[in-house]
Amino acid sequence: MTLINKHFVCVGLITLLLPIAWGADQKTNQAVDRLAKEVQGKGWIVYGARSENGSWDLFACRPDGSQKRNLTNTPDSEEGAPRFSPDNSKLLYRRMERGATIDHDKWGFQGESIVAEKDASNPVAVGKDGEYPWASWSPDGSQIACLTKKGIQIVDLATKEIVREIPRQGIYQQFFWSPDGKWFCGVANHLGESWTVVRMNAETGELNPLRKFQNCTPDWFPDSMRIIFSSRPAGQKVNDGYGYTQLWMVDGDGSNARLIYGEEEYHIYGGALSPDGQYVVFTKGLKDGSGAEKAGAPIAIMRLSDAPSIGGESKELRGIHPQTKDGPVLVLSDGWEPCWTYAEIGNAK
Repeated sequence: MTLINKHFVCVGLITLLLPIAWGADQKTNQAVDRLAKEVQGKGWIVYGARSENGSWDLFACRPDGSQKRNLTNTPDSEEGAPRFSPDNSKLLYRRMERGATIDHDKWGFQGESIVAEKDASNPVAVGKDGEYPWASWSPDGSQIACLTKKGIQIVDLATKEIVREIPRQGIYQQFFWSPDGKWFCGVANHLGESWTVVRMNAETGELNPLRKFQNCTPDWFPDSMRIIFSSRPAGQKVNDGYGYTQLWMVDGDGSNARLIYGEEEYHIYGGALSPDGQYVVFTKGLKDGSGAEKAGAPIAIMRLSDAPSIGGESKELRGIHPQTKDGPVLVLSDGWEPCWTYAEIGNAK
């Protein structure tokens, strides 16, 4: 075949393939647009993000990314990791001094615990800097559970009295109380292995591992029966053998672990559920961690019914999970530790 003929063959193939690629992109965009319209009126996403002055503030936006607003607008402090109370009337978050670097693993030990109205107005410090670490709401919002060096402490918010203590049994960070009040979850040193996601009985202190080896950031499904978490499974060959962090779910007894979302080249963190458990919100960053030390990472939303989904080419991951549904993923602005409420939260400052 002559060089000229080869040229025309290549041009012909490109001409044939372009409409196919364009059609696939158009189909994907249409699916994302449908998802955006589906979630647009479903409450608000609240998250930490860099403001124009460079400090971390709490922001809110509709789940389609519209109506973004700065809720706190405090240039003299850094704020992040918001959590709505069970009745959606209050926010619990961390506030640090201006210039503090947020540690994506240990942020629950940093700064003050703040309780504010659901729109972040009228903030009140629960304690001093470093007190009430990893504060997490009780089901009725009257107490917080804290992870301290001494153990797990249940604190009455009105009196600040410790009403109960439980040994922490190796749990060392990322600690949260289940919506039904029966369980705690966290990351623990368990049976000689660190970075193990565990569940603990809130009454007896009995602990069971959910997933071992390189797992973190567990959080609860609204039904308190399942946990969402980030995992970097062993044996990945990509990224110089270190692999990429994926989003997974598991039943409370440690069974039925399954992929929610993964994408090679990205680390998936900050996984949480919509209040009805129908949608998943997370961050996808190019570097390990969740972007807290810099400016966060793009926040993304998908339907739980579209799990497992895989983004991008991700050849190795697709080989492991060939049944991927490849559902649409709606990408919003950069942020960190997003949470979701179906309540209306008023106006920005």
